[in-house]
Amino acid sequence: MIKRRQYLLKRAESKFLEGPLSRINEFLFTIRVQFSFINGFRKMHFLGPCVTVFGSARFKDDHPYYKLAEEVGAALGKMGFSVMTGGGPGIMEAANKGAYEAGGLSVGCNIILPFEQKPNPYLHKWIDIPYFFVRKFLLMKYSYAFIVMPGGIGTLDELFESLTLIQTKMIKDFPVVIMGSEYHRELCEHISLMAKNESISPEDMELLFVTDSVDEMEVHIREHAIKKFNLIRKPPKPKWWFAEKS
Repeated sequence: MIKRRQYLLKRAESKFLEGPLSRINEFLFTIRVQFSFINGFRKMHFLGPCVTVFGSARFKDDHPYYKLAEEVGAALGKMGFSVMTGGGPGIMEAANKGAYEAGGLSVGCNIILPFEQKPNPYLHKWIDIPYFFVRKFLLMKYSYAFIVMPGGIGTLDELFESLTLIQTKMIKDFPVVIMGSEYHRELCEHISLMAKNESISPEDMELLFVTDSVDEMEVHIREHAIKKFNLIRKPPKPKWWFAEKS
């Protein structure tokens, strides 16, 4: 039954992207998207300040990058942040695990896929989301910093989406930390090449902080998130008349 629902949800999104549909089908799709947004807002409203960790779902728990992500999650949790990820395995699980075991709040925005990505077991709170663009929006809406761990195409998509929103002033200049200088060496070289060829501004290079050190990451976030935005703030309290829960 669950797999059937996942298939229908993904089929609906794929069909919507095929081009113009009947007006009723397009209207119904917007209603489903609206419901998905509202469900996410209700679920995530009381998290307090978050840091989102992006990274590959494919690294196993014996991989050095998995261990590094655990350390990152633990450090963020001890700093008082809610640690948010895509909710799946690999780097996402590692960051959630680090926060969970360090006593921090661990949160996931899990995508519903036909092959059934399950939420990892280190989440205090999560939401299952049928649409990638809704999921990406929620991963950014509640965060005051973004940590980019080694990953694939999806991780790069999330990195450049974050940078684009910061660059265009759609969101504030929250810190973006790239963990893993060797893994991301050619990526950083290409971003430098863009600056050299003036397809981005030289100042855009300052949006990135590249390091291999969890301690350096922590100092950077304390300076450019906690101090800059006067964190950590207390999250809003639930309103009983909205049937809300923290």
